[in-house]
Amino acid sequence: MRVELREQVTTIIAQIPCGRVTTYGCIAKMTDGATARSVGAVLRTLPQGHTLPWQRVVSAGGRLADHEGARRQRELLAAEGVLFDRRGRIPARFFWP
Repeated sequence: MRVELREQVTTIIAQIPCGRVTTYGCIAKMTDGATARSVGAVLRTLPQGHTLPWQRVVSAGGRLADHEGARRQRELLAAEGVLFDRRGRIPARFFWP
């Protein structure tokens, strides 16, 4: 991925407000050519100790992506006040923008 595109993705992620979420696809649409998959790749390759709010990026439909950090992601989002319905989805009112 081009450095400029990676910077766009990380800049958008940094702007997601506390207590809100957005999708990989939504972030991709805000860039000059990223895909939902490439947004995920950026998140997977963040350096140790980064400060980006990675937990605020979720799959389409308001579900957590199936990855190693999903449990931690759910804990972090719950601590920010994000709720999940009985089916594990995040209600639309928590979505940004």
